[in-house]
Amino acid sequence: MPTDIKSLPREELEAQFASWQQPIYRVKQLMDWLYVQRVTDWEAMTNLPKLLREKLRHDYTLGTLQLLRKHGSRDTTQKFLWKLADHSLIESVLIPANPALYGEASDRHTLCVSTQVGCAYGCKFCASGLDGFKRNLLPHEIVEQVMGVERWNIKESSKLQVEGGKLEASEPSTPTAPLASGKTSSGFPGGRLVDNLVIMGMGEPLANYDNLLRALRLLNSPWGGRIGARKITVSTSGLAPQIRKLADEPEQFSLAISLHGATDDVRGRIMPVNRKYPLKELTSALDYYQAERGRMITFEYILIKGVNDGLDQTKPLGVLAKRLNAKVNLIPYNTVEGLEWSRPDEAVCEKFLAAMKAQKIVTTLRREKGHDIDAACGQLRLKTERELATGVDPV
Repeated sequence: MPTDIKSLPREELEAQFASWQQPIYRVKQLMDWLYVQRVTDWEAMTNLPKLLREKLRHDYTLGTLQLLRKHGSRDTTQKFLWKLADHSLIESVLIPANPALYGEASDRHTLCVSTQVGCAYGCKFCASGLDGFKRNLLPHEIVEQVMGVERWNIKESSKLQVEGGKLEASEPSTPTAPLASGKTSSGFPGGRLVDNLVIMGMGEPLANYDNLLRALRLLNSPWGGRIGARKITVSTSGLAPQIRKLADEPEQFSLAISLHGATDDVRGRIMPVNRKYPLKELTSALDYYQAERGRMITFEYILIKGVNDGLDQTKPLGVLAKRLNAKVNLIPYNTVEGLEWSRPDEAVCEKFLAAMKAQKIVTTLRREKGHDIDAACGQLRLKTERELATGVDPV
């Protein structure tokens, strides 16, 4: 199969264009069509010569994701269910940030993206792996989650303008070239809706290491997605060797650990990965990461009723956070149909938060974000796949 054009860095495209005896500025024009205009058809690239477009069409694919379903939340969290070319389903979640989510200002938008179809790591509370692991996502399938959400946003913004009488209904609802101000018709700087990425959707990101890094470099590059490296957080359930490898990369991506238990007893109960990489080995890898980077990491800690939400868990969590210079993001559990786990009462979550702050640990408690749309990773995909298996039309 031909390589998708959005899996290639600029250097490789420049070499290809040189072999075609095309001027180097054509690569910049191509990048603008892909990452600023977000076009989905070669013919839309009107300032590229027809012969060049034919060469591109012959040698590369220009894949997109089909939006199969979108669920919106009362708090404006949006969940997207995408169908891939092989009919596999993955999810992305767009979260309007607030001060309790990584400390961003309220006008920022964080996109949680997937890296695998399914998951092989079998965390007991998670819906992503309930139907097992199918495959790794390719770089362009990771990149396209960002592009697809932004295309959706531009289309919806155009609809609102039409409904408000600001545009004639016949005007196209497609991206436009950047204005002199650095903004496009979408209203966001450089046309970018997504300015923060968290790589903690379906799958274990560091188990798809090479494809992930290639995609993140495309999304981070000034000629591609233009999302700052420090605005990209890679999450892992605790793959120690890959954490060390990530520490040696030149980019300043942020790191989050899906911890969910500060003792081997608790963590081992809900996370099978802890058997291969127990806390001693995980903390050793994080020590190496800190020595190389010197940056604060994040502990993601899903609060599960009766499992890890007791105040007795706050002391070992605080000790671990202090040792590793980590901040803690507490996340009340989003219940999953068919699983035994449930969300603690709000008062329990608040007491856990207070106990962490009493230890002078930087701690946030994620307030309601998408609980009413089953925003936990994998739920919408699982529900849709079961409907398709029984002949129900999911659209």
